Amino acid sequence: MKKTLISASVASVLTLASFGALADGPGFYGRLDLAATHSDTGATTQNGKEGTIFENNFSHLGVKGSENIADGYDIVYQMEFGVDNTSNSNKTFSTRNTFLGLKTNAGTVLVGRNDHVFKQTEGGVDIFGNTNADIDRLVAGQDRVGDGIWYYSPKIAGLVTLNATYLMEGNYTDEANKTSYDQQYALSATIGDKKLKAQNYYVAAAYNTIKGIDAYRGVAQVKLGDFKVGGLFQNTESQTSDQEGNSYFVNVAYNLNGVNLKAEYGKDEGGFGKYYKNITDVAGTDVNVQVITVGADYKIAKSTMVYGHYAMYEGDHKIASGAKVDLEDDNVFTVGVRYNF
Repeated sequence: MKKTLISASVASVLTLASFGALADGPGFYGRLDLAATHSDTGATTQNGKEGTIFENNFSHLGVKGSENIADGYDIVYQMEFGVDNTSNSNKTFSTRNTFLGLKTNAGTVLVGRNDHVFKQTEGGVDIFGNTNADIDRLVAGQDRVGDGIWYYSPKIAGLVTLNATYLMEGNYTDEANKTSYDQQYALSATIGDKKLKAQNYYVAAAYNTIKGIDAYRGVAQVKLGDFKVGGLFQNTESQTSDQEGNSYFVNVAYNLNGVNLKAEYGKDEGGFGKYYKNITDVAGTDVNVQVITVGADYKIAKSTMVYGHYAMYEGDHKIASGAKVDLEDDNVFTVGVRYNF
């Protein structure tokens, strides 16, 4: 009897050890990000409210992992849900990146819902990302999409990674409203490390034809000592109208004894971003929108970061009569706490 129990115990331990060697996860993770914000117009806040408000900056819960199923073949998976249980929205959960995939020596393929590869090229250049000063306030193409297939190549010649997103056309056809998007895909190529750790530089180029726009983008960032300098250029064109224009961002971050000081200038001539769409209900031409953002963040622990920034949005456009009209300015002050687990 004792021998049987000992044998069963040894077998159980060996089974668990074997599974542990083959699997990485599932790992539970999450983020709680809350900020206090004052906005003149609410055009850039997460809930569209003006005045002094609380913002939930994409708090979420998730589980992810991988498992080896054969030599050189790993199943990878992720299920992530947005959580907004701190406001009166009554929408506790929302969709975020959720996929199932296969990783091999020839690259990684994912199926499900994810940021498309055009968006992913932003790397670390979006230094105020996931706040009311995110680059999506000025540019389009910052989408999370479902019913898609993703491919990420291994590093070619130890230098370049090629990536693609393709959306299933049939799932984007609305027969009732007679609308559809044909051939929705995004392509990108990246060099370097977007976290600026393995290399002190990151460069990316991408093309996107998803959600009714054609856009191309170039991104670059470099780390020079305690400085990080980055820039983004994008051209966006509507597939259904004559709307078209360029967008630019340049920014710098400086690490001062653990305090990350940041400044950014953005300019948009296309009018595809959230600020322009929310600040006016009159479609115009010759759009000219600018934003200046300054801020800082500081990690008080490995899991916890405090941050703050001030963003000033302003611009103008021409209306149908040809008159030039100033857009309402939006001055936005934000302080917040981000906790990762």
